[in-house]
Amino acid sequence: MSSSPHSPASWTRTLAAVLLLAVSPVQQSLAAAPENASAQALRATHQRLSDKLERSSFGRPVQLDSMETADGLQGDVYAVVEHPLADIGSALKGSAHWCDVLTLHINNRRCRTASGPQGREMLTLYVVRRYDKPIDQAFELPFVYKVSSATPEHLLVELSAETGPLGTSNYRVTLEAVALDERKSFLHFSYSYDHNTVVRLGTMAYLATFGSDKVGFTVTGKTPEGQPDYIRGLRGLVERNAMRYFLTLDAYLSAPGADQAERRQRRWFAAAEQYPRQLHEIDLDTYLALKREDRQRDGPGR
Repeated sequence: MSSSPHSPASWTRTLAAVLLLAVSPVQQSLAAAPENASAQALRATHQRLSDKLERSSFGRPVQLDSMETADGLQGDVYAVVEHPLADIGSALKGSAHWCDVLTLHINNRRCRTASGPQGREMLTLYVVRRYDKPIDQAFELPFVYKVSSATPEHLLVELSAETGPLGTSNYRVTLEAVALDERKSFLHFSYSYDHNTVVRLGTMAYLATFGSDKVGFTVTGKTPEGQPDYIRGLRGLVERNAMRYFLTLDAYLSAPGADQAERRQRRWFAAAEQYPRQLHEIDLDTYLALKREDRQRDGPGR
């Protein structure tokens, strides 16, 4: 028995249809299928950090955490970005794209992609200890590249390198993201590695002497002059590098096209210069000249 057009049941169905049309495509896709555990956990993290993100000292919704692990260091950056998740996924899926991202970092001078054992996608990064060192002094980091999740509501890309230079190992670079709405996404970028006791003590000795002026972003108190007193030592080291790498992602997402290399470089440099106490190394012309030299030497295919 059908209900009349004016019956309560008919009005209920009509209202439900109107409400469904009012829901954004992103919200509809999120409601269509249950999220995986990783996506749910990242959304919970966004809720937990919401107050810190709104009051962030970075001038944008960014939170940076660091810690000394049992065997090494880890830095985590959480951020709300003005990019749809679909755009982030298309821009960052593919090891060649990640080469373009990672070589924005001042110390990364070359990147090559290849097929590895069992058909794994490989990405080898060539890193110099100081930006002005020649490429033949770079050490190699051979990463396995893997897209662990790529759904309308969740993206997880992982880079892992079991061995590294000078007593370091177990490098992990992870990007995870969920959609907040049609325009915004919440990102978690994580950077970590292990080091042996000799490396740890040597790094601490350097940071206590020649690198004593280097600081991170976590405020531990105030100086006698009343200025913020920033964390130093190993955690300061990993915070600087985690932020540099996060800024490479941010710059690339803002100009992902193949012909946008210098635009991305300028954007990365400008973003890093917003935090001169932590990240300033060289002037813009020198940075651009180094990156131009790298591209001329290795060509657009790196």
